Amino acid sequence: MRKVIVIGGGASGMIAAGTAAREGKEVILLEKNNRLGKKLYITGKGRCNLTNFSDEENLIKNTVTNPYFMYSAFYSFGCRDIMNLVEDMGVKLKVERGNRVFPKSDKSSDIIKALNKFMNINGVKTVLNCRVKGFKAGSGEISGLITTKGEFSADSYILATGGFSYPSTGSEGEGHGFASALGHKATKVYPSLVGLKADGFCRNLAGLTLKNIGIRAYVKDKKVYEDFGELLFTHTGVSGPVILSASRYLTKEIKNQPKIYIDLKPALSESDLNKCILRDFGEFKNREFKNSLDKLLPKALIPTVVKMTGIDEDKQVNSVSREERQRLIKVLKGFELNIYGTEGFNQAVITCGGVDVKEIDPSTMRSKIINNLLFAGEIIDVDALTGGYNLQIAFSTGYLAGINS
Repeated sequence: MRKVIVIGGGASGMIAAGTAAREGKEVILLEKNNRLGKKLYITGKGRCNLTNFSDEENLIKNTVTNPYFMYSAFYSFGCRDIMNLVEDMGVKLKVERGNRVFPKSDKSSDIIKALNKFMNINGVKTVLNCRVKGFKAGSGEISGLITTKGEFSADSYILATGGFSYPSTGSEGEGHGFASALGHKATKVYPSLVGLKADGFCRNLAGLTLKNIGIRAYVKDKKVYEDFGELLFTHTGVSGPVILSASRYLTKEIKNQPKIYIDLKPALSESDLNKCILRDFGEFKNREFKNSLDKLLPKALIPTVVKMTGIDEDKQVNSVSREERQRLIKVLKGFELNIYGTEGFNQAVITCGGVDVKEIDPSTMRSKIINNLLFAGEIIDVDALTGGYNLQIAFSTGYLAGINS
């Protein structure tokens, strides 16, 4: 019987192990934590956004780094495959806004139980609290590995150790070191799907959520991303779904001082917005400017907007000039944020960067350098936008690694 060792008990590692065992192989899963799926517990704010219910072309479209490397993986094991597997293990699923898939219970622990069950019924042996210290290799092949629980050997080895994001869950990037020691190249890594640090005024807005807003992200005056949805102000800057996705395009560009412009009224053209302002000013003609924006904006946002317009806050609205009104419209349609940093790997959902895909066979996830080494999950230089796409990458690459191990 062919023997396989999977290193890493996250999403990709569990799928890889269960799949390999289902193919009739003897599988041992080594996990350094005291439980499996530790990072899965916190995904989707503890609800686990399992995948995105969409076709393979949409999965590729939402994969930002090396999307076509994922072609075989997505077509071999797509969203319906992982959904069917999880439901076969007794967990009911639901599809929410943006085709995001969650367990009906809203408990990420149910997804972990399903993946555990998948491994158990196929006979995977799991060794917890087992940290890999290094590999024995020569002549383009691994002969064994050294761990804190002794030495192990197998016919194939699957490296599914994750990236650098949320190191508190065990994602410390050691797999990149193992890959490098075995002769693989790894691209530079950056935190991605992460909150961004912005202008100091943001701390005055901390806790404010804006829904149904638009954003445009720019690097060196070139628009690199545009989105619509929800944004959250934090003590250091901004977060929320639209910002997390935008961060993917900005984290490599922080030194170039990127900017984000928030369209607070994306449903209105400048002309229509001007009409709304005139109507409100007519209704509140005896008020000061600072007290005339209640119908347009959340109360917490008004002082900042007033300051950004440069209009005297105590000025009577019936005295606000056309030029001043145009400045207000400019702020409402392009609320400017100067980005100077990110919240780092401690808060990043995923890692951007990893083992170079040129050195991995995309149809098998097998190393082109080490004959009996395969890769799965976040360790590979592939990443996507928020919405369940990154977990689908983990499942799809894990599946290919498992069947080809």
